[in-house]
Amino acid sequence: MITVTVTTTGAGHTVVVHLPQTFSQTTGGAETTVEDKGPSPIAPEVKELAWGAGAFLLLFVMMRLVLFPRLKAGMDSRYGKIRGDHESADETRAAAKAEVAEYEAELATVKAEVRQRIDAARQTLEAERTAALAEVNERITARRAAAMAATDAARAAAAEHIEAAVADVSSRAAELATGRRPDASAVNGIVSALIAAGGGQ
Repeated sequence: MITVTVTTTGAGHTVVVHLPQTFSQTTGGAETTVEDKGPSPIAPEVKELAWGAGAFLLLFVMMRLVLFPRLKAGMDSRYGKIRGDHESADETRAAAKAEVAEYEAELATVKAEVRQRIDAARQTLEAERTAALAEVNERITARRAAAMAATDAARAAAAEHIEAAVADVSSRAAELATGRRPDASAVNGIVSALIAAGGGQ
């Protein structure tokens, strides 16, 4: 009896046909057949284990000596860049805060200076206004005094004219009544007394 073992591998469609050797041993007229079962489909062979272990060791060595250092260097570089960006942002933020504080201080100084200048200008204007009012009041007072003096002088002159006219009229009336002209000094005294008495009332 002949037994054929067929083994199919992978997508390459490789077909292996094993033809086991059959031999006959004749002992006492009886024939014995031995069947070769071929490799086990479950248990790996020694050379497969060797190739797998070699590939794993080679991959491990490459990762340990080449890939991992490059990966670690890339991660360190990225971490350093991120940390540098954070530090730069912190420095920029601190510089911006310092500039804002400096601007606020300068603004407060300018406001104080402007306030002082406004107060000084207000005081100057108030002093000038007070001086101008005092000068105007002095002018008004002087003009009022001059007007009053002129009025008094005019009044006095008018009173003298009136007194002279009244004295003249009185003297003329007395002369017409008595036939002789009275003393001018006496008439002037009487007229002055009457005018003074009338002004007092």
